[in-house]
Amino acid sequence: MEAFASLPVGELLSLAAGLLAAGVVTGVLAGLFGVGGGAVIVPVLAELFAHLHMAKGLEMQLAVGTSLAIIIPTSLRSFQAHRARGAVDMSVLKAWAPGVVLGCVVGAAAASLFRSEWLKAVFAVFALSMSARLIFAKASWTIADTLPGRLGMAAYGLFIGLVSALMGIGGGTYGSLIMTLHNRPIHQAIATSAGLGAIIAVPGALAFVVAGWPHMAELPPLSLGFVSLIGVALMAPVSTLVAPIGVRLAHGLTKRKLEVGFGLFLAAVAAHFTLSLLL
Repeated sequence: MEAFASLPVGELLSLAAGLLAAGVVTGVLAGLFGVGGGAVIVPVLAELFAHLHMAKGLEMQLAVGTSLAIIIPTSLRSFQAHRARGAVDMSVLKAWAPGVVLGCVVGAAAASLFRSEWLKAVFAVFALSMSARLIFAKASWTIADTLPGRLGMAAYGLFIGLVSALMGIGGGTYGSLIMTLHNRPIHQAIATSAGLGAIIAVPGALAFVVAGWPHMAELPPLSLGFVSLIGVALMAPVSTLVAPIGVRLAHGLTKRKLEVGFGLFLAAVAAHFTLSLLL
């Protein structure tokens, strides 16, 4: 607690306000785009830990692990709201699940070996590529008319889990992209991909706790491995509470508006990380 006690009261209040505000944005995005909100949580927490000089070069790992823990309740609330509207394809989630869990464990183990700058670069590249596809997409931009069989779905699940664990996101971004590339409607893709959050976040967060355990002396107070408990405590309840607002917004938008909105959001995230690497 000494590290927090040494901070000025005003700085602590700014920290709390920033985390709560990020929690609101995270929850709305979780419902609107079927993502767990990690694309917002990770850059916010990474900058926060770097600003406070409390993670000693492990800011990105701590941000990713904390993001995965926050995503658990947020994604569950978003998924339940989408499922209540009958928009979720449960067969797709069941086919993805085994590969996703394996990918999460492997990704978390790999993340502990990377420098924060490398993880930021991975985050920016994937976000920018997905943004370009969504903004400039045409109905003809598909790779198949249907999703693949069991082996293909398991491979997709492994990819989603691996990259999501490295980036600290709920996997909804990749799930939505894969489904739309296989001719599934954007609303169904987003609703179904919302269910990936918990499948990814639970094993992912646990793996980051284990991976960060040897670095406890270098991490800020109230950390459990690469998971900041204060970040979880302040952001998770707020984001979970407001997630249904995003769901209502999503079902009120046209397919094209939803695609462009998601694409612009991802482009902004990619730009943020690119600038942070260059400056």
